[in-house]
Amino acid sequence: MPPEASLPVETLKYCFDIDQAAGRIRQFTAGRTLEDYQRDVMLQSAVERQFEIIGEAVSQLAKRDPRTADRIPEYRRLISFRNVLIHGYAEVDEVLVWGFIESHLPGLLTIVGAILAASPPS
Repeated sequence: MPPEASLPVETLKYCFDIDQAAGRIRQFTAGRTLEDYQRDVMLQSAVERQFEIIGEAVSQLAKRDPRTADRIPEYRRLISFRNVLIHGYAEVDEVLVWGFIESHLPGLLTIVGAILAASPPS
């Protein structure tokens, strides 16, 4: 496969932010269970904040570089999830958040890592 053209700096910044926030969630939740998550308000707050960052970065990426955003599976769900966390903060479902960790995080890290790795330095 031929190398990609260098992505705009702004695109790389959003992808980097997504990668960093997703990595933090993985670090925060390593070796933890849903039950651990439900009992630890500080862990919940930390994870939710990182998902807020991911959702905002994906939202900005979609506005500025829709083609790259399209490479992220279900990126619109990540934006919607961010909106739920921000606007529905009083009723956040820990099971839903944990489900996002288990079902979306590994693929997100893989895709964003590949986007960052495939963009040659400018």
